[in-house]
Amino acid sequence: MLQIAYIRENQEKVVKALAKRNLDAAEMIQKVIDLDEQRRSTQVELDNLLAESNKLSKEIGDLMRNGEKEKAEELKEKTAQSKEKTAELKEILNTLADKLTNQLYQIPNTPTDIVPEGKTADDNLNVFEHGEIPQLFEGALPHWELAKKYDIIDFELGAKITGAGFPVYKGKGAKLQRALISYFLDKNTEAGYDEVQVPHLINEASGYGTGQLPDKEGQMYHAVADDLYLIPTAEVPVTNLYRDVILQESELPVKKTGYTPCFRREAGSYGAHVRGLNRLHQFDKVEIVRIEHPEKSYEALDGMVEHVKGILNELKLPYRILRLCGGDMGFTSALTYDFEVFSTAQDRWLEISSVSNFETFQANRLKLRFKGKDGKTQLAHTLNGSSLALPRVLAGILENYQTPEGIVIPDVLKPYCGFDIIN
Repeated sequence: MLQIAYIRENQEKVVKALAKRNLDAAEMIQKVIDLDEQRRSTQVELDNLLAESNKLSKEIGDLMRNGEKEKAEELKEKTAQSKEKTAELKEILNTLADKLTNQLYQIPNTPTDIVPEGKTADDNLNVFEHGEIPQLFEGALPHWELAKKYDIIDFELGAKITGAGFPVYKGKGAKLQRALISYFLDKNTEAGYDEVQVPHLINEASGYGTGQLPDKEGQMYHAVADDLYLIPTAEVPVTNLYRDVILQESELPVKKTGYTPCFRREAGSYGAHVRGLNRLHQFDKVEIVRIEHPEKSYEALDGMVEHVKGILNELKLPYRILRLCGGDMGFTSALTYDFEVFSTAQDRWLEISSVSNFETFQANRLKLRFKGKDGKTQLAHTLNGSSLALPRVLAGILENYQTPEGIVIPDVLKPYCGFDIIN
C-alpha cells in the first residue's frame, strides 16, 4: 500500500497519478489525510495523558514517603480517572488505525511516469515485436482441436472430474507440459534465481501482504473451514517468504524462482477467445521474484524483460511486448510489461507473461525492509514476472508448430521431452 507519509506530503501528486488509472481518488485520499490527522492528534493526547499519569505516580510516591497519605489518596482518585481516559483513548486510537489501514488497502499503486494514458487493453503501447508469423498449411487447427486429435489434453474429462477450466494432460501432452516447467526453471536458475518450492495455500496475512486481498478476494478460491486461500500465482507465497524481514543491503538483490499450479475463479464469457487453454481456473506457471534496492529496481525490471525475451527467442515463437496503460494495470503495479505470443491458428495474440515493478507498494504491506550501510532501514522494492505461464505458451507451440505429419517439438525442448514430434 502507499505510505501515509508520502500521501501526506504529495497529496495532489498522488491524486494526479491515480487519475492515470481512470480513478478519481481525491475523496479517498482526503479521507486518508483526515483519518491520519485524527490518529495523530489522538496519539498526542494519549502521550500527554500518559506523561501526566507518570508525573502523578511519582508525586504519589513522594507523598507516601513523606507521610502525606491524605494528599496521596486525592491524587490516586485523579490517576483512576486518568486510567479510564487512557483506556478510552487507546480504544479510539486502535479504531482509527484500523480505519486508516482499511482505507489505504482500497487505494491502488500509483503508476510510474512512463505508464501510458488509457482505459482498456486497446490503449496499451506496443514497445517491441519479434519473430515471423508462420504460414500454416490449409486445414491447420486451433489447439483445442489438436488436443483432441492427438489425445494429449482432455477438456471434457477435466470437466467431469472438477468442472470447466480444469484440463487433464495426457501422454505426450503431459510430458510436454513437464518439459516446459523443467526448461523454464533451468533457464531461471541459470540466470541466478534460486529455486524454491512453496505452499499452494496461503493465509489471509499473505494475501494482504502482496495485495491480492482485499482487491482480488472474489477471484480466489477460499477454503473457508481453514480460512486459507488457493494461490493465484507463486508470486504470493514466494514474496511472503520475506514478510516482516529486515535484510542487509549486502543481501540484495534477492532472486527467487518457483513452479506452482495457480488457481483463479475469474469468470469469463463463452466463445473462441476463452476456449481450450485460453482461460483456465487451474494452470501451471513458473514465476520469478526479485527484491531490490530502490535505486536499482528499474534496471532489474529491464533485466527481467530481457530474460523472458531470451526464453521466447529460444522457443522461436513470435511475440510482442506491451507497456500497459493505467487503466489495464494490476492493482499493485507501478509499471507492467505484458508479453503476448501470436497464435497463428486463432489469428490472435495471447498473453503469456506479465513482468512488473511494485516499487514499495507490496513491501510496505509486508514490512519488508533492508538496512543500509548507514544503519538506517528503508522499504525494499519488489518485482515479479511470469517465466512463464504454461497454458498459452503450450497453445502457441501446438498451433504454430503443427504440420500435416504432426506437432513438431521446438529444438530447445527436445532433450526435455525425449521425443521430436506429437503424431
